[in-house]
Amino acid sequence: MTTIIRKCTLNNANQLQEISYETFNDTFKQQNSPENMQAYLKKAFQLEQLKSELANPSSLFFFIYFHSDIAGYLKVNVADAQTEKADATSLEIERIYVKKQFQGHGLGNSLLNKAINIANDLKKTTIWLGVWENNEKALAFYKKKGFIKTSSHSFYMGDEEQIDFIMTKTLD
Repeated sequence: MTTIIRKCTLNNANQLQEISYETFNDTFKQQNSPENMQAYLKKAFQLEQLKSELANPSSLFFFIYFHSDIAGYLKVNVADAQTEKADATSLEIERIYVKKQFQGHGLGNSLLNKAINIANDLKKTTIWLGVWENNEKALAFYKKKGFIKTSSHSFYMGDEEQIDFIMTKTLD
């Protein structure tokens, strides 16, 4: 298996938007109304929004390539870019998404390891993320990787309030 992880730049905004729409839609469209999905996709993955996030030095995006195809991506946040108030020792994994056709090849694990390496390089002691309470596959993956549920918060999919579990892992 040939995989490469590369940092995204502003020049990758259109590709990031495309993979964001695809992976988020594939992951959540079955459990949400089309109206709420469209509202969320339009808000979260609008090109100007993604460009703003790419330009923020406290947020980092990475594409993972399987052979020569963009297969998924990672977004991590530190400092004030974190979506929840967190201390200076924390790194948030905001997004790990892998296209359906590339799942089952260990790419999610590679992206998680990339996030852990970034956290270690930045001398962070904890990593955390939010996972929708109904995303059984993701919950099982993160539990297997040593994350524990520490709290929860509201997440709005369009006009529907959903609950995300906050899962945390202490780094060695």
